[in-house]
Amino acid sequence: MSVLTDLRASAVDTLETVGNLAKLLVRLTAASPRAFLRIDLIGAQIYNAGALSLVIIMLSGLFVGMVLGLQGFQLLQRFGSEEALGTAAAIGLVKELGPVITALLFAGRAGTALASELGLMRATDQLSAMEMMAVDPIQRVVVPRFLGGVIAMPLLAAIFSMIGLYGAQLIGVQIMGVDAGSFWSQMRASVAIGDINEGIVKSLVFGVACSLIAVYEGYNAVPTAEGVSRATTRTVVTSAVLTLFLDYLITASFL
Repeated sequence: MSVLTDLRASAVDTLETVGNLAKLLVRLTAASPRAFLRIDLIGAQIYNAGALSLVIIMLSGLFVGMVLGLQGFQLLQRFGSEEALGTAAAIGLVKELGPVITALLFAGRAGTALASELGLMRATDQLSAMEMMAVDPIQRVVVPRFLGGVIAMPLLAAIFSMIGLYGAQLIGVQIMGVDAGSFWSQMRASVAIGDINEGIVKSLVFGVACSLIAVYEGYNAVPTAEGVSRATTRTVVTSAVLTLFLDYLITASFL
C-alpha cells in the first residue's frame, strides 16, 4: 500500500507542477508585449543566455560535425555514396542534432544560470522586496530572462548547425577526399525548406520549454542553499527529459 500511496502522491505532484508551469507560461505570454518596452533588459539577457554560451556551442558543434563526417563517410562508403555526405550531415544537423544538442547544452549552461540567479534572489529576499515596493517581479525580473532564452535558442541552434557543417566538410572533403562540389551541390539540392522549418520549430519549442523550466524552478526555489541547488539540478534533469520527449512529438508531427 505504501508503494501505491507514493505513486499516487508522485502523480499528484507531477500534475500540480504541470498546472503551475502552464499558469506561469500564460502569465509570461501576457506580460511579454509590455516587456519589449524595456528592450535593454531583454538584450542583456540575450547576451547572458546566448553570447556567453557561444564557446561551448561552437566547440560542441565543431566536434559533433567532425564525428558526423567521419561516421557518415564510413557508412556511405559501404554503398559507394560518399558524395552524399553533405546531404546526410546537413539533414542530421538541421533537423535533429542541432536543435537537440543545443537545447541540452543550453539547459546545462544558461538554464542553470537562470535558475540559480532567481533562486538566489528568492533566498536573499530580493523578490519579496520588489513585491513590498509594488514592483511585479514577474514583469521586472522573470519575463526578460524568459524572453532572452527563447530568442537566444534558435540563434544558438543555427550557429551549432553551421559550425557542424564546417566540421563535417573539414573531415569529409579535406581529409577523406570527398569532392567539394558534390558535397555542397548535393546538400543544396536535397535539403528542403521543410527540413529547415522543422529545425526552426524545434529550436523555438525547446527554447520556450527550457527557459520556462529554468525560471519556474528558480522563482519557486526554497530560499535556502539546499533549495537553490535542488532547483538547479531539477532544471537540468527536467529540461533534458522534456527536450527529448518534445523532440519525438515534433518529429512525428512532421512525418
